[in-house]
Amino acid sequence: MYTLGVDIGTFESKGVLVDFAGRIVAQAARGHEMIVPRAGWAEHRAEEDWWGDFVFITKALLTGVDARLVKAVACSAIGPCMLPVDAAGAPLMNGVLYGVDTRASAEIALLNSQLGEDVILDRCGNALTSQSVGPKVMWLKGTHPDIWEKTAKIVTSTTFLTHRLTGRYVIDHYTAANFSPLYDIEAQDWCDLGGICGREMLPELLWSTEIAGHLTAEAAAVTGLAEGTPVTCGTIDAAAEAVSVGAVSPGDMMMMYGSTIFIIQITDRRLSDARLWHAPWLYPGSHAAMAGLATSGTLTHWFRDQFARELPRDSAFATLTEEAMASPPGARGLLCLPYFSGERTPIHNPLARGAFFGLDLTHGRGDLYRAVLEGIASATRHITDTYSQAGAVPVRVLAVGGGTKNRPWLQATSDLTGLDQVVARVTVGASFGNAYLAAKAIGVVAEIGDWNPAEEVVRAVDHPVYARQYPLFRRLYEQTKDIAAEVQDAV
Repeated sequence: MYTLGVDIGTFESKGVLVDFAGRIVAQAARGHEMIVPRAGWAEHRAEEDWWGDFVFITKALLTGVDARLVKAVACSAIGPCMLPVDAAGAPLMNGVLYGVDTRASAEIALLNSQLGEDVILDRCGNALTSQSVGPKVMWLKGTHPDIWEKTAKIVTSTTFLTHRLTGRYVIDHYTAANFSPLYDIEAQDWCDLGGICGREMLPELLWSTEIAGHLTAEAAAVTGLAEGTPVTCGTIDAAAEAVSVGAVSPGDMMMMYGSTIFIIQITDRRLSDARLWHAPWLYPGSHAAMAGLATSGTLTHWFRDQFARELPRDSAFATLTEEAMASPPGARGLLCLPYFSGERTPIHNPLARGAFFGLDLTHGRGDLYRAVLEGIASATRHITDTYSQAGAVPVRVLAVGGGTKNRPWLQATSDLTGLDQVVARVTVGASFGNAYLAAKAIGVVAEIGDWNPAEEVVRAVDHPVYARQYPLFRRLYEQTKDIAAEVQDAV
């Protein structure tokens, strides 16, 4: 007997079929693109990229398998997203992605002015940032009244998928906390603090391991799954990723190496710090503090596409990694600001921009690529320092995601943050975490450590060059942020 987990990522969707002992018996994946119609915008096509990928992956996983042996399904997806759907559940536009999409900056400023930043932080547990869904709903309402008139529900990616599978609109509390200012953090219920939309337009709130419903006949016919299969509420990909490697206790920090670096630390209390995000964790009575960069793996993709075009696409990263490892720590004096799509935590500046600094005629592509990886690692240290300042020093760091295979990136992160990182045996990530959450939802008792034990510890190495360069990295941003904003005004 099995559980099935699917995760819809920024550039790729993955799925696994897992038996009750935690063994992966089948895997499938499918790539898609992130749509960038203009600077600061990021979108997916809900039908093709979310539902289309889910159907493709599920059919692939079930090849040669009796669908009746799948006892539960759980999915996760990038988030929080903003997608308006009509009364039939059909998308009315592309899905607006998480904090990498900064289109609602004006709405954030307006809501802060009208409601007060302190009031929002106290009521919602989070300051308004590009990660917040509420301002994006406000943007939709103000700029596209024709779409707003047809909108029956505002959903995120997992809500869209679960509705397609069960006919029910649901969202987990962890995801809903990102809908500021529409979620009351203490009441753990919807609120209408900004007068943006009524609760009838929002999904029903559940916990991540609750059963949302059962597979409909229509969904069964499309996916190949058996009608009546239990489907969990689901969650954001990063949360499922954290579960997959065993982030379960206060002090556990999950560091996800994906299209962005995303960090979740389990805490024993609500952490109220405007530089970080807060949400109820996946189970009642638990808490989490989150942080995330805007571009990480996305930036490595950009670098490959711009500076390694002559290399075969399937081996380009391996070549770039070799070149980066040939460059010494510090990239021979190069600094890279990785803010190529603004930045999320802790600076929350959608106008931040990327830069290479310190170039001379002796630098090569390997130095540049190493500088990119060290720039991402430096931005990650800025986050881990922020956790410590907020009183949440990480006890254990659990690394996961495709970027863990990028050795210089992984090592530079440990070296710059001064934190050892545990890498588990299975690094598939969110889809595996979903399979575990599905098993937990139907009462299959297993600790995630039994399913996925630790395999390696990446030890932090003290490099004097990083002690010199990290303060310069921080100063470079502070001394150029006004120029970055003015450059954009001139475009």
